[in-house]
Amino acid sequence: MTDLRTHAEEIHEQFSDQLEIDVEDVEARLDTLVNEYKVPLEEARRSVTNGYLDEAGIERDDLGGGGGNEHVALADIDTAEQWVDVTAKVVDLWEPRSDSVAQVGLLGDESGTIKFTKWAKSDLPELEEGQVYDLGNVVTDEYQGDYSVKLNRTTTIEEVEEDIEVGDDTRTVEGALVDIQNGSGLIKRCPEDGCTRVLQNGRCSEHGEVDGEFDLRIKGVLDDGNEVQEVIFDQEATEELTGIELEEAKDMAMDALDTTVVADEMRVATLGRYYRVTGPTLGRYLLVNDLETLDEPIDTEQALIEARSI
Repeated sequence: MTDLRTHAEEIHEQFSDQLEIDVEDVEARLDTLVNEYKVPLEEARRSVTNGYLDEAGIERDDLGGGGGNEHVALADIDTAEQWVDVTAKVVDLWEPRSDSVAQVGLLGDESGTIKFTKWAKSDLPELEEGQVYDLGNVVTDEYQGDYSVKLNRTTTIEEVEEDIEVGDDTRTVEGALVDIQNGSGLIKRCPEDGCTRVLQNGRCSEHGEVDGEFDLRIKGVLDDGNEVQEVIFDQEATEELTGIELEEAKDMAMDALDTTVVADEMRVATLGRYYRVTGPTLGRYLLVNDLETLDEPIDTEQALIEARSI
């Protein structure tokens, strides 16, 4: 069975109670996007699913998994838009950045950890840090190679008495910051509920043209002389790393009428410095939770030349 057919049958199963559609129609839509317009399969699946959601007049949270789900280890989650069951411990809880989110944090099992989001409108019970739960009917999501799970109104939550020894995927890396990649500095993110995708030319890959919200981040590369590690600094870590806060960055961009000046300033301030960073690995990136500067930077004029050549 082809990948297109498999995805078509899964989508059909999800919508069989809401719409009169057949598998061939779903497969034809996927085929047009993938083979005619060269859209990646996962993106094509998301687009077709969104189209059927609109036709049915329902929200994604109301969709459900469409049948019995596979019970998976967190480390085995490697596909978006899949409905799965997991048993996991609430490792950490963070302050939600949106009123639409009730809880956000980190789940863990023996295989590792993964981010989770619980929607406010789902009206689910509160998860407690340190408690283990059987979570049924959660949906997987992916952003830039990083996977997460979302709890929705169809999710079932059951406390588990036994504890879980969470696999440790936290790493500490030391090295010189040798590159700050494109997409760093002052960026805009999609403001839609639950979406944090970075806008490209004012467009979100899922929600189209939107009025984005400013944020700071650095996607960098640390080199210890033997191997390199790609790292991501979120707003808090970026401000600590560079000394440039969000409001200051917005003022810099407004004065220059150009957002790229922020990343240029960050390159000059940080390239060539040696850092020790600690955090979980998400895909090919290490998400920096803690950082320490180990020595002084290289010649700033040389750093500027390198920054402008990137």
